Amino acid sequence: MAQKFLDSVYDKGNRDVREIYADWSKTYDAEIAENGYATPMRAASALADSVQDKSRPVLDFGCGTGLSGLALKSKGFSIIDGIDVTPEMIAVAQSKGVYRTVHCYGLTDPIPVDLGAYAAISAIGVISPGAAPIEVFEMIVTQMTAGAHFVFSFNDHALDDPRYEASLKAFIDAGTLALAFKEYGDHLPGIGLRSTVYVVEKL
Repeated sequence: MAQKFLDSVYDKGNRDVREIYADWSKTYDAEIAENGYATPMRAASALADSVQDKSRPVLDFGCGTGLSGLALKSKGFSIIDGIDVTPEMIAVAQSKGVYRTVHCYGLTDPIPVDLGAYAAISAIGVISPGAAPIEVFEMIVTQMTAGAHFVFSFNDHALDDPRYEASLKAFIDAGTLALAFKEYGDHLPGIGLRSTVYVVEKL
């Protein structure tokens, strides 16, 4: 029987995030499909409704096994690059054939792409306890170019931590971001987890 990870990923103890996702890579798609993973399609739909030109490059930040890339492609985005910190997840993503380029990098390394070169960035199911911290959200926003859109999600675990929405609110209040879309809905209904999907534009 394949090991299950959803019960433990948000309570990882002393385990390294990359170690967890490396072990999970072979069964990730199947396990979250069993639990009705809804956020990629919700986020891709929201981004598609918020941008006019879907031929411009999109960066799938924290692309994992490529499920978010598949959702973006299904909504008409034609040039999608991916980056992630887990080589084993990257290998699965590459096999899906939806990415122009895919880059892997270390947690302490500089981001291997120019975030300012993208008309849109996605971080779908990425920024939350157990995955990327809120500082990753802040770094993406800081490096985005004016006019670019950013679609991301905060699951219930992130929403329970006031730092996540407080950081978003601070950027909006400062006039750095404009909120184009916000919707709370299913994330992983199989385990009763929901998420808010946001689309913001860099001003």
